[in-house]
Amino acid sequence: MLKIFKYLKQEWLSVLIIFGLLILQATCDLALPQYTSNIVDIGISKYGIENAVPDTITTDTFNSIKLFLTDDQINTLDKFYNESSEYNVAAYTLNTQNEADINLLNDIIQTPMVAVYMIGSSDQYSIDQVAMMPFEAREQIITDVTEKVSIMGNTAIDTATAKVIISEKEKLGIDINKQQTSYMLATGAKMLGIALAAMVCTIFVCLLASKSAARIGMNLRVNVFRSVVGFSNTEMDQYSTASLITRSTNDIQQVQMVIVMLLRMVFYAPILGIGGVIKVLHTEASMAWIIATAVGVIMVMIVVLLTVAMPKFKLVQILVDKVNLVAREILTGLPVIRAFSREKHEEKRFDLANKELTKTQLFTNRVMTFMMPIMMFVMNGVAVMIVWFGGKGIDAGTLQVGDMMAFITYSMQIIISFLMITMVSIMLPRAGVAAVRIDEVINTKGTIFDPINPKKSEGKGLVQFNDISFTYPKATDSVIEHINFTAKPGETTAIIGSTGSGKSTLINLIPRLYDVTSGSLTIDGVDVREMTQHDLREMIGYVPQKAVLFSGTIDSNLRFGNQEATVEEVSNAANIAQATEFINDKEEKYESPISQGGTNVSGGQKQRLSIARAIAKKPKIFIFDDSFSALDYSTDVALRKALKDNTSDSTVIIVAQRISTILHADQIIVIDEGQIAGIGTHKELLKDNEVYRQIAMSQLSEADMNAIADEQKSFESKEV
Repeated sequence: MLKIFKYLKQEWLSVLIIFGLLILQATCDLALPQYTSNIVDIGISKYGIENAVPDTITTDTFNSIKLFLTDDQINTLDKFYNESSEYNVAAYTLNTQNEADINLLNDIIQTPMVAVYMIGSSDQYSIDQVAMMPFEAREQIITDVTEKVSIMGNTAIDTATAKVIISEKEKLGIDINKQQTSYMLATGAKMLGIALAAMVCTIFVCLLASKSAARIGMNLRVNVFRSVVGFSNTEMDQYSTASLITRSTNDIQQVQMVIVMLLRMVFYAPILGIGGVIKVLHTEASMAWIIATAVGVIMVMIVVLLTVAMPKFKLVQILVDKVNLVAREILTGLPVIRAFSREKHEEKRFDLANKELTKTQLFTNRVMTFMMPIMMFVMNGVAVMIVWFGGKGIDAGTLQVGDMMAFITYSMQIIISFLMITMVSIMLPRAGVAAVRIDEVINTKGTIFDPINPKKSEGKGLVQFNDISFTYPKATDSVIEHINFTAKPGETTAIIGSTGSGKSTLINLIPRLYDVTSGSLTIDGVDVREMTQHDLREMIGYVPQKAVLFSGTIDSNLRFGNQEATVEEVSNAANIAQATEFINDKEEKYESPISQGGTNVSGGQKQRLSIARAIAKKPKIFIFDDSFSALDYSTDVALRKALKDNTSDSTVIIVAQRISTILHADQIIVIDEGQIAGIGTHKELLKDNEVYRQIAMSQLSEADMNAIADEQKSFESKEV
C-alpha cells in the first residue's frame, strides 16, 4: 500500500485540489440532512418559525411576558421592540436582526412565552387574572408555571413557543401559510444549490482522479518498459516473459484502478465519517452509542474478512502469471501442438491453470460476499434502533421528528464511509501486491552497465577471447572455460559443436548480453566492459538463432539497424542475403507488410530478411548464430559467397550446426562441453580433430565428404 501512496507524490498538486474538493463535497453532503430536519421541524411543524423571538407581537402578550421577567430583562426587551401602528391591533415590532441580539432575546423570552401559553390554556385562571392578583399569589403562580416549563423537553418548549407566535400573527392578521411557503421554498432552494455544488465537486474529483491515475499508469508503463529494455539476459532469465507482460499490463491496471478509488472514495470516506460523527454529537439525540456499536461491528468484520482473504489475494497475481505463461506457450507453439496432435493435452494443461486461478478468485469473492449483507444488516439495524429509541425521545418531548431523521441520515453517512473503505479494501491487497511486483522490475539493478570513463575502440573489429570462462547466475558449474582465440577483420571465424556445448553462450558475450565471469573479451584491444553498450553494439550486426521480425514492412525491418540507409543500400543488402527474389515476387515489393513476429513469411525468408537487416547496418563485426539453418543448400552456398565478397573488411563470426555452412571459414573453433577441442580449417580439423571428424561423419556420407573436398579445392583455386 505504501508504494501506491509513493506513486501519488508525482501528482501532489492534483491530490491537494482533490482533497480540497472532497472537503467541500463532504460539507455539502453533511449540510443537507440538517436542512431536511429544518423543513420537517420548522417548515412543517412550526410554519417556518425559526426561533422564539417574534418579529411582531400584540401589546397584551408583550405586557404579559413582562410578568415573568426581571427589571433588567424588561429593559432589554423594551430596547429591541418598538410600538407599531401598522396593524388593527396594538402591537410591538422587533427593531433588530443582529444574530447576537436575537440569541439574547431568545434566552429571555422563550420560557415566559411558554408560561403565558400555559396560563392561557388553563381553566383555573387567565393571564389578566394573574396580573391583578396580589404580588405574593402572582409570584407563586409564576414560579409554579416556570418550574413546569423548565422540566419540559426542548421539543415541547419549541412547539409551545411556535404556537404562541402563530397565535400572535393570526391576531395581527398576518398570513402564516404564506410565511410557511416562503420558508419552505427558500430552504428548498438552498438545498438545491448545495446539491448542485456537491455535484460539481464530484464531477471535478472524478475528472482529476481519472487523469491522475492515467498519468501514473502511463509513467509506470514507461518506467517498466525502460527497465525491461535495459535488461541483460541475466535479468531476463530472472523474470519470465509471461510475468513481465502481466506486470506491464494487468498489474499496472490494478494500481491505476485503485488510485482512482483512493482519490475518489478512500480519501472521501474519512472526511465524511468524521464530519458525520461531529454532526451526530451536535444533535439533540443522545444516541451516539448506537453509532459506536455499529462502527465496532464493521471494524471487526473488516479485520476478519481481510485476514482470511489477504493470502489468497497475493496468490491471485501469481496464478494470473501462470495462466498467461501457459496461454503464451500454447499460442506460440500452436503449429507443433497440431503436428503432434497434443491439443487435448494442452487444453487440460490450460484448464488446470485456469481452474486454479478461478478457484482462488471464487474463494476471495465468496469471502467478500459476506461483506455487503452484513453491512446492510448493520445499516438497517442502526435505522431500527434509532427509530425505536428516537420514538421514545419524541414521546418524552426531548427529540423532534426532523432531528431523528437527520440523525438517521448522519448515521447512514458514517456507515457508508466505512462501507466505501471496505469495498476498496477488496481491491487494495491485490493492488498492493501488484505495486510490489511493478517496483521489483523498476528497481532491478542491471548487471551490465556502462563504465564511468568509457573507452572507444579503433573501429577495426578485431575480436579477442582471452582465457574466458562464464557461469550462469545461480549456477555452480561453468558453461564455457578457458576460451582463447582471435577473430580477425576480413576473415570468417566459424564455431561448431554439439547441442548444448556453449556456442550461443560464447557469442552472446561479444555484444554483452552477458558479461564474462573471468578473463577478458576485447575489441581492438579494448575490453568490452570498458566501452559503452551503445558504442559496442553499433559495431555489431547480430543475427540471432531465432530470427525476429517486427510488425511493419520489409523496408522498415531492413532499416531497423540503419535508418539512414539509402534505397540502393537496402536493395544491395537484400541481394546479398538472397532475399531479392521473393521480395520482387510480392506485389508491393519492399513495402509489403510484415506481421508481428514475421508470421506471414516462411522460416527461410525470415532468416534471409534478418541477415539482410544486419548487412544493411554495415557493421564491423558480423555475428551469425546458426542463422542459415532454414536455408536450402544452394541458397546457403550463394549467400555465403555473396557475404564473403561484400564483407572483406569486417570480422565474420558464424555459429553453425552444418558442416557445409562453415567449410570455407578461415578458422573453425570446435567447442566440446564448454571448452575448445580444436582450432583450424576444415581440412586440418577433418584430418587431426576427432570431435570435428565425428560431427562431419554424423552429417555427411563418404560421397558427400569427397564432393565437399572437391568443392573446397575449386574454391581455393578461384581465390588464388
